[in-house]
Amino acid sequence: MGSMLWLLICLSSQLTEADSPPVPIAIPTFHCIGLYWSPPGGSAEKVVEIRYRLKGKKQWEPGLPMRYNPIEGTDLDLADYRGSLVNLKPGNEYEIELTLSGTNTKAVLTAQTWSEHFPIARIIRVPGGNQPLEIRESGSPEGYLVFDGQGATIDVGHRSNYCVRIDASYVIVRNFQLKGAGTADPPLRGVCGAILIEGGQNIVIEDCDISDWGRLDPQTGFGRDCDSGIYSRASSVARLVVQRCRIHHPTWTTNPWDDRFQRHTTGPQCISLFNTAGNHVIRYNEFFSDLEHMYNDTLGGGSNGSYRGAPGPDSDVYGNIVSHCWDDAIEVEGGNRNVRVWGNYITQAFMGIGNAATSIGPLYVWRNIFGRCQRNLDIPGAHFVKMGYADSEDWMTGHMYFFHNTVFDEGGWLPQGGLGGGRILKHVISRNNVLHIRSERGQSIGIHPHSIDIDADYDLYNGRIPPGQEKHGVRGIPKYVAGAGFDKTTGTGVFQLAEDNPGVEAGIFIPNFTPSFRGRAPDVGAHQRGEPPMRFGLAAAEGSPQ
Repeated sequence: MGSMLWLLICLSSQLTEADSPPVPIAIPTFHCIGLYWSPPGGSAEKVVEIRYRLKGKKQWEPGLPMRYNPIEGTDLDLADYRGSLVNLKPGNEYEIELTLSGTNTKAVLTAQTWSEHFPIARIIRVPGGNQPLEIRESGSPEGYLVFDGQGATIDVGHRSNYCVRIDASYVIVRNFQLKGAGTADPPLRGVCGAILIEGGQNIVIEDCDISDWGRLDPQTGFGRDCDSGIYSRASSVARLVVQRCRIHHPTWTTNPWDDRFQRHTTGPQCISLFNTAGNHVIRYNEFFSDLEHMYNDTLGGGSNGSYRGAPGPDSDVYGNIVSHCWDDAIEVEGGNRNVRVWGNYITQAFMGIGNAATSIGPLYVWRNIFGRCQRNLDIPGAHFVKMGYADSEDWMTGHMYFFHNTVFDEGGWLPQGGLGGGRILKHVISRNNVLHIRSERGQSIGIHPHSIDIDADYDLYNGRIPPGQEKHGVRGIPKYVAGAGFDKTTGTGVFQLAEDNPGVEAGIFIPNFTPSFRGRAPDVGAHQRGEPPMRFGLAAAEGSPQ
């Protein structure tokens, strides 16, 4: 993955207006390209239409139009119009055409997705042991330094707050078993991460097994908040790739949402990123534990009420197995500028996806499965998507899209709410989702007097919805094909609707997001009839096209 693929790039631009609209920006990942453009004459009444094609191909494909949404008080929004192309092929060049609707204002640019093959300068074999690994030497765009454990174990025996510390760029850390991070004796100084990233860019962590990390907080009797398998608070950290890792079973557990504790959940997490530079990819990992070693958020960080947050702009979270948390399984909160979450299997979590708030956007959430909602029956909340605000409604200024997700009933452990339950919703578009919740008295789509700019349609739902929504939606209970569900032995799952289900062919085509389908229209939900089983975690990596 050379430097040209890691930069903010706009490789070429041809403009048709004499006054030369500002040149658009493209920020790629393996499968996506974030787009930014501020043409003159933009307004809330005009969208930017997108079409794209592989370079050299004749056929153009439509993208999802970008909405006008400049954010006052920050330059972190980058442009008046922001959006993403998704489901692209790694290591390929794309031609992209942007047109301001109703005008002749147009821009054509070329951008390239990241290659999945990293150039290697040198491989450093690292033995196991009981001392932490310090990485201070950087590689270069032309060649990464690879620190390869070859299956070795670094177990620091709770005498250090980290097993690996990174302050370097263009490095790959692979094939380690990491254990015992987090000093056992108070006072609790500093931060704890089995892999602690203090600086650098273009960092890859792959094929590692991380467990038994964290510290006991004597004031709470639970794990120290946000002690993590992978941790960073460095604002300069950009383009972190975490792939094909197993992060599981921290040393301590988290308090649940329960009136006995009178506080927010606090405890360990698998990955915590605080206000980093973003452009990260977290994919094909397995984040799990057991009921005696629960997480706060499985993936999370901060700051929630801000224009930054976690995981950071232009970041992707996909193909993961995410479970065992008392709060948010996947927390994507703060700016959420071109943050994309898809193809994850989420289970045994209080909230499936936390998104309070989204201040810049857009946030895209599609083709995820939410299974068992891990909840206390006496505690309100527990939604598929959190919604709402952080600190103030003033942060709820970004757009959000929810397409083709499935809330799947795993033994009756359904969430109380779908999109937000009783929380505030703002700037939300929902299409083709299965929003199956615990009771028809609950809210499949949040009903709150402060909610604005909601556009929900073509969903299958069984709870209450806001007035005027779901003109083409279907009220009912989903029925699935025989044997539907997740197989943890193979990392695969079948979540297709049965032929006689009212959600079959009840969806609408969404450009660049709807997968191939049979029939006159797509099915509602994440898994179209006729598709092979969905893959998650390490199985998703094995089944991903190269």
